[in-house]
Amino acid sequence: LFPLTMLVHTLLVVLSSLCVWARKSEPPLSEGGAGLFRGADKYDFAIEVPAAGTECFWHFAHQSGSFYLTYMVQWTTGMANDHRLFVTISSPQGVLEASKNAAVGQMNFQTQVTGFYRICLGNHNNQFGGIRVFLNFGVVYEGIEESKSGREEGEKALHSTLSSIEESVQKLQNQIFHMWRHYNFARMRKGKDHYLLLSNLNYITWWSATQSLVILLSGYLQLVLLKRLFHTDPSRPRC
Repeated sequence: LFPLTMLVHTLLVVLSSLCVWARKSEPPLSEGGAGLFRGADKYDFAIEVPAAGTECFWHFAHQSGSFYLTYMVQWTTGMANDHRLFVTISSPQGVLEASKNAAVGQMNFQTQVTGFYRICLGNHNNQFGGIRVFLNFGVVYEGIEESKSGREEGEKALHSTLSSIEESVQKLQNQIFHMWRHYNFARMRKGKDHYLLLSNLNYITWWSATQSLVILLSGYLQLVLLKRLFHTDPSRPRC
């Protein structure tokens, strides 16, 4: 009896391992919990990258998705004079999917593997100053899953109608989402212009104050020099 029990347990372990290794990198939608990461997964925020530093983020994405990233450098701090930012996106296996070295950039690619994609922001062009960058990234899934082939005719017609409605809603959501991306990019530019105006205002204020101080100091020095020209020594006899 004991050898038979051990044999049954061994067969169960082998079968379970075969089922695990046969699974795709992306679980089917019919499995429980598989749809938790489905949908338009997007984020937008601002972050400051320190001088000669790198900031990395990991974002989960299923295969057959459209990964996008939009960024814009808004202002610099310290002695930074280069607005370029070196941005890279790597797959879960470490393969470089996209890269860009510019102050403003947009990157798009189709995800081939399910997993966490790494986004790295490198401020390698400035050794003595940080930069503030606005990020907008995420994944969009387009398309509708096909119905199973073994359904009845009535169910096929019903599901066909529902699929058409779902497809129309999906297209509308995608159009709204792309409109939101354009609006977000315009908001980035507005923020960058706002910080540029503040920087110019501070520059003009300090430069005007410096010029006024130089003018007052030069006037005082001229007055002192003129007084020294007409200065007489009372100890010496006059003509």
